[in-house]
Amino acid sequence: MEGMKGPVCVTGATGYVASWLVMRLLEQGYSVNATVRSDPERKKDISYITNLPGASDKLKIFNADLSQPDSFKAAIEGCIGVFHVAHPMEFEGKQHEEVITKMAVDGLLGILRSCLDSKTVKRFVYTSTAATVMFNGKGLTLVDENTWSDLDICRSNEFSFLTPYYVSKTLTEKTALEFAETNGLELVTVILPLVVGPFIFPAIPASVALALGFILGYQKQYIGRNNWNMVHIDDAIRAHIYLLENSEAKGRDRKETEESAICRLSSKKLLDLGFTFQFGLNEMFDGAIQCCKDNSFL
Repeated sequence: MEGMKGPVCVTGATGYVASWLVMRLLEQGYSVNATVRSDPERKKDISYITNLPGASDKLKIFNADLSQPDSFKAAIEGCIGVFHVAHPMEFEGKQHEEVITKMAVDGLLGILRSCLDSKTVKRFVYTSTAATVMFNGKGLTLVDENTWSDLDICRSNEFSFLTPYYVSKTLTEKTALEFAETNGLELVTVILPLVVGPFIFPAIPASVALALGFILGYQKQYIGRNNWNMVHIDDAIRAHIYLLENSEAKGRDRKETEESAICRLSSKKLLDLGFTFQFGLNEMFDGAIQCCKDNSFL
C-alpha cells in the first residue's frame, strides 16, 4: 500500500457486498465516500463499517437514497471512481415491479449524471446479478456478456417474490450501459452469482443463508441448490477493485467458480484481463460457517 488512493464512492455501503468492498478498499489505501440511507432516529447500527481499520482517517459517510436521485451528488463530488452497489431489495411483495424498477433506474441515472457533473470520475463499476443473464430461454449451458434475460421469462418464474428484483436489475444494467455509451463514461458491470463467504454484516446475508440452507434450517428457501454458480466474497470484491483499476475493462464481466450442472457463467472476459480467482467452495463455506458461529447464528 503506497499512500492514499481515491477517493472512491461506494453506494449502499451497509449491505453484505458493499461493506466488504469498503473494508478491502480501506485496507488497500483508498479513501472512501460511503452512502447509507438516511436514519434520522439513528436506529441502525453502522459501526461495523465506521469502526473498520483506517475508517477514522479514510472513510466518510453520506446520506443518500435511490428515491432521491440527486442525493448522491455530494458523495460523488471529487471521486475518481464509483462503485454502484445499492439496489432496492424488496422481497415481501409490498411494492410493485414498476415502482421498484423506477426507483432503481431513476436512482442510477441520478448517480450517473452526478458522475458526469463531477468532472473527476474516471470509471463507474456497476454491481449486477446473474439474474440478468440466466432467464434467457435459450437453453444455454454457458452464458457470456452477449446474453440477456428475457423479461417475460423473469416474470413467469415460480418464485414470484423475486420477479421485481430480476426485472429491475436487468433494466437497470441495460440503462447503465446505454447511458455510458451515449455520454462517453467508462463503465463496467460486474455480474455476480450467489456470493458466499465470511461477512462483517450484522445479520446473516441472504445469499449466505441460501447457500447454507440445510445447515441453518432454511430448506424452503434453498432454491435450485444444485444449479447455482457461486463466488467467494473476496474474489467478488477483488474483481470489483481490479476492474476499477484496469483501464482495458469495459462493458459486462462475470464472476463464477465451480461449474453448475445446468448453466454456468463465463468468466473468460475477466480472466483474459489477467484476473485470477483465489477461492473455491471449501473456502466459501468455511468462511461463512465460521462467521455464523462467531456471531452465534449457529
